[in-house]
Amino acid sequence: MNLTEEEKQIFCEVADTKKDGVFEIPEGAYNFRVNGKAVSRNSTDNINIKTKKSNSGLEIYVKENTKNEQVHIPVAISTTGIKETVYNDFYIGENAEITIIAGCGIYNCGPTDSVHDGIHRFFVGKNAKITYIEKHYGFGQGRGGKILNPTTELHLDKGSEAELIMEQIKGVDSTIRKTTATLEKNAKLIVKERLMTHGRQTAESIYCVELNGEDSTTTIASRSVAQDLSKQTFRSKIIGNNKCRGHSECDAIIMDEAKVSAIPSLDANCVDAELIHEAAIGKIAGEQIIKLMTLGLTRQEAESRVINGFLR
Repeated sequence: MNLTEEEKQIFCEVADTKKDGVFEIPEGAYNFRVNGKAVSRNSTDNINIKTKKSNSGLEIYVKENTKNEQVHIPVAISTTGIKETVYNDFYIGENAEITIIAGCGIYNCGPTDSVHDGIHRFFVGKNAKITYIEKHYGFGQGRGGKILNPTTELHLDKGSEAELIMEQIKGVDSTIRKTTATLEKNAKLIVKERLMTHGRQTAESIYCVELNGEDSTTTIASRSVAQDLSKQTFRSKIIGNNKCRGHSECDAIIMDEAKVSAIPSLDANCVDAELIHEAAIGKIAGEQIIKLMTLGLTRQEAESRVINGFLR
């Protein structure tokens, strides 16, 4: 691939493609997209990546019983003013176990906004298991915004599992993150969200999970830090339509003049549905800062240490 240094930096940040300090193309299946076009692609015997015919995006097919393979599908935008919507569909065969590494980064040093809207749909077969890692990152000193709006839609068949690791590293000016899921019998969904905003950035996370099958379960856990004048909103809705268990939690550190809202919703439509929500918003405890400063750290260094530990 003929990549600029900024594009290599994006892929290293969002797709874990760094080895010995430099960018390296990963093994296995992958599709790298830069400024609206695919620049490199590879399929394997068990994972087939195809270009969509109906609109911009991919169809990824994973054969049943596939084990211990990865798919990389990162996106980089390095030209100001690009606005794109990409539709990726994943078809996961029965009993497969794979890791999908996505994510998008925007480098914008120009005067106009750059926008990437990624819409990912997952059809997870019986007893299959996926780990989906999505990271977002922005940098560049231009006046144009770095805007990322991911939509994730999951359909989990009987006995299947999905773990979503959703991270916004830094530098994203505006994001609306939507995740919906339907779960059948014995299906399991785990979501781990990590989010940081600063300046005048805004971030809204929206989750809606329907527990339709008997003994289906979900856990949604969000940790975030809001600094400066940034604003964050966390909305979660868990719908229990059968004997099921659902738990959502939102823990946020608020700093400076930031604003954070947590808006949970639980709908139990079955007497055997067990649904719980927890939320905590507050500033960094003063004793934590004082303790670290007694060890020789400045106040800024102490705050950074607490934040990094909180977002792990």
